[in-house]
Amino acid sequence: MSGHSKWANIKFRKERQDAQRGKVFGKLIKEITIAARLGGSDLDANPRLRTAVQNAKAQNMPAKNIENAILKGTGELPGTVYEEVAFEGYGPGGVALYITTTTDNRNRTVAEIRHLLSKYGGNLGETGSVSWVFEKKGLIRVPSEKYKEDELMLTAIDAGADDFKVEDEFYEIYTRFEDLHKVSSNLENAGIEIDSAEITMVPQNLVELTGKTAEQLLRLMDALEDNDDVQNMFANFDIDETLMEKIQ
Repeated sequence: MSGHSKWANIKFRKERQDAQRGKVFGKLIKEITIAARLGGSDLDANPRLRTAVQNAKAQNMPAKNIENAILKGTGELPGTVYEEVAFEGYGPGGVALYITTTTDNRNRTVAEIRHLLSKYGGNLGETGSVSWVFEKKGLIRVPSEKYKEDELMLTAIDAGADDFKVEDEFYEIYTRFEDLHKVSSNLENAGIEIDSAEITMVPQNLVELTGKTAEQLLRLMDALEDNDDVQNMFANFDIDETLMEKIQ
């Protein structure tokens, strides 16, 4: 498992155990609101919204919160208007960073992301400067304790998946990014319980980091994760798992 994958799984487990659940809910509400604004409130006709609601339910978000977020997205309730902004740049050691945000104030978010990158030894780049490092994919997580690996793998392939991995307590099912919602629906129709479904960016090459540079990079990732506007981030670092566990 690469350092990047290890970090992603640590982050995912943290979210599932997060005492500051309000922060996790806030990011999910933004995604629901944008999905409803762009595609309408019909879950059957809006696969992005259906996936966002599914992820919110997996985090035990109250149904009323989900409903209000949808209504704010469609304009039936007053609410903040968000836009999606992606940032590309570099972290310590020349690690490529791709950061997705949802914001109601682009200028504020640009300033905050630039400040964090600079503070931890990175810098903001131009659009397209690092996106070529990553391949956009769909990622579906399924609890491994509930299904046998061989059986789920066959079901995933039949559903249209491209790749299948076993990571800690979850099976990870990868799809073409444009097929995420279709494969997710196929798995649900096959009776598979999905824990989460999202678009991810898989690095095509990795930068090995050690010592203080590795520690600085992970501090940057944590700082970005704590920013309310940041929805997700992807990086092509490789850090020894033992060191990563020690730092985390």
